[in-house]
Amino acid sequence: MSKIPFTTEQFLQVFEKYNQAIYPFQFALILVAIATVFLAASRKPFANKLISCSLGFLWLWTGIVYHLIFFTAISPHAYLFGTLFIIQGLLFLFEGVVRNRLSFRDSQNFYGISGAIFIAYALVIYPLIGYALGRTFTASPTFGVPCPTAIFTFGLLIWTDKRFSLSLLIIPVLWSLIGTSAALSFGIKEDFGLVVGGTIGTTIIIRHNLIQKMENLF
Repeated sequence: MSKIPFTTEQFLQVFEKYNQAIYPFQFALILVAIATVFLAASRKPFANKLISCSLGFLWLWTGIVYHLIFFTAISPHAYLFGTLFIIQGLLFLFEGVVRNRLSFRDSQNFYGISGAIFIAYALVIYPLIGYALGRTFTASPTFGVPCPTAIFTFGLLIWTDKRFSLSLLIIPVLWSLIGTSAALSFGIKEDFGLVVGGTIGTTIIIRHNLIQKMENLF
């Protein structure tokens, strides 16, 4: 705890300043996420690139706006975090748009249901936990800040129906470890979902990738 260069109050004030500054754009970010879910369910030929664009945009937004513009006010580590999120956003754009190697599909099987649980957690359950704990909208981590965005990403990656480079998981998994400190140190209990995403979610994704590799061999 002593190594963290800011207090709980300062940490929550960053969310407050961020939410007040971008309001009502939080709702636009949620609409982007919802549209992404509908695209995955639509199975349209153009959907995969649009979903990849959405993921790229969300990670770039979080890296540039949340980390570099707001979080750097209380932590020098935010420059590193922002850079990592920007790299992840560019990776989604490169792999999914430029190389067209990401394919998403909602389904009624184990992977479809598992991905839907993570997505529902990020968009619905995550904010409800915060409100139940007594935090106001402005003092809460809204969708578009790092942790709910990462949880949402794990859900979408579970929905992939073709093998993809597991390098796309490195930064989200790293963030699942880093972001857990908020749950432990600052009482952001909804961030425990990030631990689940980084462990169970990653395990499901890797297993899915291996199964798809075996299917391609035969």
